[in-house]
Amino acid sequence: MHEQVGSHPIWTIPVLGTVHSDTLIMTWIVMALALIFFWWVGNSYRTNRVNNTQSAFEGTIAYISELAVGTLGPKGEQFVPIFVGMLLFIFALNQIGFFPFKLLGLPFGGSPTADIGTTAAFAVVVFFGIQFVAIRKSGIKAYAHLFKPFPWLFPLNLLEEVMRPIVLALRLFFNIFVGELLLFVVASVVASNVKVGPVNLSLIATVVPFVLQLLNFFIGSLQAFVFTLLTIVYLSSATADEH
Repeated sequence: MHEQVGSHPIWTIPVLGTVHSDTLIMTWIVMALALIFFWWVGNSYRTNRVNNTQSAFEGTIAYISELAVGTLGPKGEQFVPIFVGMLLFIFALNQIGFFPFKLLGLPFGGSPTADIGTTAAFAVVVFFGIQFVAIRKSGIKAYAHLFKPFPWLFPLNLLEEVMRPIVLALRLFFNIFVGELLLFVVASVVASNVKVGPVNLSLIATVVPFVLQLLNFFIGSLQAFVFTLLTIVYLSSATADEH
């Protein structure tokens, strides 16, 4: 097995510099699939029949809407499309690694969120988006909370503010990366034909990937929700009427 965990083929793009080509391709694939999915769901409303996909999709929207409005108040309704899009897109990015593109000999594969560049980009967009909304609402007063309850706590409050996107990025990255790392380790054991006395560990390990994939699916779903939830909470903190 020649694949190395955490290694990425590189493209050099003018202006942008070097990028991880496999991460970029997988992200494009997910975006294309997402557009097809939303087109299909939207097109299904042309008939009067209600299918399970519509019910699940509407249930997701309703749940995120209740969560946003319950946390942010009535003003949270305007952000529901962003939160729903974030949840579903990150969910798809997490789960696309289930498909063994690299095992088929293709030069791409894995979950884009197992690349710190992807999760960092999400976190940066969320961070500056929240700052924009907070400043638009309150102006420079949006940062008054950094000096409370005592002005001398400003350095600690500022550090907490800066750490939020870092925590968002690292939490998502490590959860998805570790799942792929475990699969890589198990695949290495299976391919190495490891035996301990009469016991063939490689043969026994062949069932482990199925269990890991189920676990990774659960973790990927949970982390997509956690990322979205923390974004809602951070936005609520930044736009609260009192800081």
